[in-house]
Amino acid sequence: ITQHIGAYQIVRKNKIITFIDTPGHEAFTAMRSRGAKVADIAILVVAADDGVKPQTVEACHIIEAAKIPFLVAINKIDKPEANIDKTKQELSTVLNITPEDWGGKTICVPISAREGTGIEELLDMVLLVADTEASSMKANPKAEAAGTVIESNMDKGAGPVATILVQSGVLNRGDVLLA
Repeated sequence: ITQHIGAYQIVRKNKIITFIDTPGHEAFTAMRSRGAKVADIAILVVAADDGVKPQTVEACHIIEAAKIPFLVAINKIDKPEANIDKTKQELSTVLNITPEDWGGKTICVPISAREGTGIEELLDMVLLVADTEASSMKANPKAEAAGTVIESNMDKGAGPVATILVQSGVLNRGDVLLA
């Protein structure tokens, strides 16, 4: 269970995708909100065996407040009790999210994080949303580096450590940071 914000990068089709992983548990509302404020695209993850839960509703409200495009990953499709159609029905009735394959505008990708099923399709959909929303993206590689500290802690061996998401520009080794 994620209990802190993490940032990770992957390369897909020669494009870098940076993920900000925020906790899904309802006790971590502030962290999810902070993650949404620095994101260009959100992935709302809903478990196919649990469906829409209070934290799903709250995460959806955070995404809407941040006014960022999003898609839905319907996770845990490998579980015997998974019900993708029931999950889509709950998305539609509880959150007013109509899946694309039901005539709506929201991309919903069934995945199994455990088995790796659907992950490539999810990444392709993230790139598709990024391409269609390119004009609203915050990043500008030619600008001075600017970013947000998304998490910090004291490490016994390294001292103060911060995870910084560079949102615009390029940060190079030896650059001076102002906080």
